[in-house]
Amino acid sequence: MERILEVLDMLPTNDWLRVRHSREPYPLYSLLRDMNFTWSTSWQGGECIILIWHAGSPPPEGTGRGL
Repeated sequence: MERILEVLDMLPTNDWLRVRHSREPYPLYSLLRDMNFTWSTSWQGGECIILIWHAGSPPPEGTGRGL
């Protein structure tokens, strides 16, 4: 989770982050809300995929940054 927060600190306003995780990181969501980010979560192939972007920006399109 620390790595995710480090990347988000440097994330440009028009960019987004795609995170692959082995489980859903519930504690992360309140931090994202406090940091003014929006996110979407889905499950693909047994992995939790979280797309994170700045609140108020359009939803992600393209490749974004990945972790």
